[in-house]
Amino acid sequence: MTRSISILGATGSIGTSTLDLIRRNGDEWRVVALTANCNVAELAALAKEFRAEVAVVADESCLADLRAALDGSGIGAAGGRTALCEAASRPVDLTVAAIVGCAGLGPVMAAIEQGGTIALANKEALVSAGEILKASVEKHGATLLPTDSEHNAIFQCLAGNRIEDVRRVILTASGGPFRTLNAEQLATVTREQALKHPNWDMGAKITIDSATMFNKGLELIEAHHLFPVGLENIEIVVHPQSIIHSMVEYRDGSILAQLGPSDMRVPIASCLAWPQRMETPMAPLDLPAIGRLDFEAPNEQVFPATRLCREAIGEGGAAPAVLNAANEVAVAAFLDRKIPFSRIPVLVERVLSNGELPEAPRTLDEVLRVDEGARHRANELLELA
Repeated sequence: MTRSISILGATGSIGTSTLDLIRRNGDEWRVVALTANCNVAELAALAKEFRAEVAVVADESCLADLRAALDGSGIGAAGGRTALCEAASRPVDLTVAAIVGCAGLGPVMAAIEQGGTIALANKEALVSAGEILKASVEKHGATLLPTDSEHNAIFQCLAGNRIEDVRRVILTASGGPFRTLNAEQLATVTREQALKHPNWDMGAKITIDSATMFNKGLELIEAHHLFPVGLENIEIVVHPQSIIHSMVEYRDGSILAQLGPSDMRVPIASCLAWPQRMETPMAPLDLPAIGRLDFEAPNEQVFPATRLCREAIGEGGAAPAVLNAANEVAVAAFLDRKIPFSRIPVLVERVLSNGELPEAPRTLDEVLRVDEGARHRANELLELA
């Protein structure tokens, strides 16, 4: 039976991996909406290939080019934040939410309000608006399927078991390309070096987050919202091979782990086929060739990001949204060569500790105001540096 799907963030790494799987199973899917920020050429080509009903650019200044690229195709074209949310609100069997950053908050909420199934790859939505998002999921009867490899691994390890029987959730981290460097060496890291992840092929922002360990800290906050086992029962362990994607320990001492290749098509396929399974083009793991699996504790003296994230979710309220916004500004500044790599967590901590935090946001609009204020303060501190 054909299922309908919308992909928010279709030209990014998650979106293209999703479409690769759909391409291999074309008779099973009907594409409704595809969105991108302003990658008009690729978005138009994908919309035509998959015969989407509508294509949307978040940057409204790109709309004229999109309309020209789709002229005569019969595919609708739209642009801007409102159009993005309208596309997300179209009823479909599955929405893949893969817009990076807080820009994805509104569309994610619009999809949830339809009461459908959302494959959530936008970690910032849960980090900045976790309580609001969860309340909306419950209110509208929506289903969230975690698409991040770590959370999807935990989701799989929990299948058929009770959350009450969980002793620990163990998030694995590759440690990024710089896990063996000291603080002095980190200060000399270049943009080009930071964008080369040893295991994963990802977008620029998430690749830098992996290098700083902020990605793992944000995932800890996500896990706290997705899997109610208590913050003190969620741990991070560095696993350089990225073969075990996360683990769940039960109260009887059993530890279940999900293993797989370092390719996002594996967790995406888990979401596309849920609650069943589907074929992927991935070769089977060659365990003898892998030979060994290593583990080590994260070094929070050199990589303080995980500590900052744990403290932010422990404080609650607006702290996680402030942290997320400050990190997005800091990463953008590093990519623009305005600050050194080692200053990313320093800027985030300064924004968090600079004055009294805003009150806990209760609506999406309030989250966006907190986000805007934190970005403003982060940019002020950049100018003073």
